[in-house]
Amino acid sequence: MMLETVELSKSFRGKAVVDGVSLYLEQGESVGLIGPNGAGKSTIIKMISSLLPPSYGDVRLNGKSVIKQPQHIRKVLGVVPQEVALYGELSAYENLMFFGHIYKMRKKELEIKIQEVLEMVGLRERQKEIIKTFSGGMKRRINIAASLLHDPQIVIMDEPTVGIDPQSRNHILDTVRLLNHEKNITILYTSHYMEEVEQLCNRMYIMDHGKLIASGTKEELGRILSNEDTILLQLDAYNEALIEEFLAMKPVLQVEKTHQGLKLIVVKQSRMLGSIVQSAERHGVQLINMNVKTPSLEDVFLHLTGRTLRD
Repeated sequence: MMLETVELSKSFRGKAVVDGVSLYLEQGESVGLIGPNGAGKSTIIKMISSLLPPSYGDVRLNGKSVIKQPQHIRKVLGVVPQEVALYGELSAYENLMFFGHIYKMRKKELEIKIQEVLEMVGLRERQKEIIKTFSGGMKRRINIAASLLHDPQIVIMDEPTVGIDPQSRNHILDTVRLLNHEKNITILYTSHYMEEVEQLCNRMYIMDHGKLIASGTKEELGRILSNEDTILLQLDAYNEALIEEFLAMKPVLQVEKTHQGLKLIVVKQSRMLGSIVQSAERHGVQLINMNVKTPSLEDVFLHLTGRTLRD
């Protein structure tokens, strides 16, 4: 099974929110779609899901247009939306029963499937409890369970771990691995957490301002900065004058503030550690630790978009 978008575009009031996006998912792949807020990720998901018609372009499932025949995608697609989509006054079981009826599942089949998906998300023993009493992480896990009731072959997860506790986050990541590795379900995964995408996805697409700006495996994307190194500086303090001095150094390409100090992206194998120490001393800044490493996927993202993923 192949799902693809062809020059997919969407404009609102003359402004292009998605602009000529072509991407594909092969059967059994886990693919990441990453980008800052407002990049167009959720709009693409709505168009793929047949919830929003494109201004131009097409979505195709095995060569057939989803835009013209949305029933093809609806039978095989499960969507975990960014916002929790559950009825707070109903129990977890009642919510799943409701969504199962929307899928027109037979009662006996639905009963079995509800227990199966509740077991998968670790909430079978809590199924009779009212949703509004659940934590944010538990609600998101029930959201995932609802998307799996009809045995989809493709599942889209739109930032499923935002704002939840570490235990629920780990459980969701384990569930994604189970779906992809053991059940061979194709996953399209969006997240603001780059490390999640690195762990879960075979390939990635990076978006900004409605366009795809890069794609490939982690290794392929890493080659974008293959001629650069990252220097992490742990400092007791820093000021704008120090940052300006670093930026004026010829081998320094970028300087980013971190919660512990500064991150410098420099030309690979630059002999500038001594210069960094001297600059810190001139500005009365204590250098606590300095670490040189190969650029990460998040460094690649910063290089391409000019801002961190969590902006």
